[in-house]
Amino acid sequence: MITLKEITPVNWHECIHLAVKEDQKKFVASNVYSLAQAKVYPSYTPLAIYHDDEMVGFILYGIDPDDNQMEIARLMIDQRYQGKGYGRAAMTQLLEIIRQDAPPSVVYISFVPENKNAEALYLSLGFEHTGEIKDGELVMKHML
Repeated sequence: MITLKEITPVNWHECIHLAVKEDQKKFVASNVYSLAQAKVYPSYTPLAIYHDDEMVGFILYGIDPDDNQMEIARLMIDQRYQGKGYGRAAMTQLLEIIRQDAPPSVVYISFVPENKNAEALYLSLGFEHTGEIKDGELVMKHML
């Protein structure tokens, strides 16, 4: 079972040691960077992705301070746990959390164009291409 949990003084160290495969590092910022981003921009919420009691990934979401829109800024699954459906399950749960907490009409996500796995996942979850490019990444949206 996949659950999303708060990053705390107890689990933050485990979080920063999660890593994607070497050839994926160009697709996603490190968890250290993401936690720093959440500290500097309190509109973002960092969450650990757990499978039962094992931390398997990280997700960051919130209101983008540049455009005041809800976005999923980061999704990463540790290299040891990829291909098991954890990213899909975490995204499904997060979309439901966003829907319940402060329902915006749309949620944005972006990805490096070469990251075809991310694109396929997001399309399968109902995201659509916007045609926009932000910081070199393709932007998608999900209508809630």
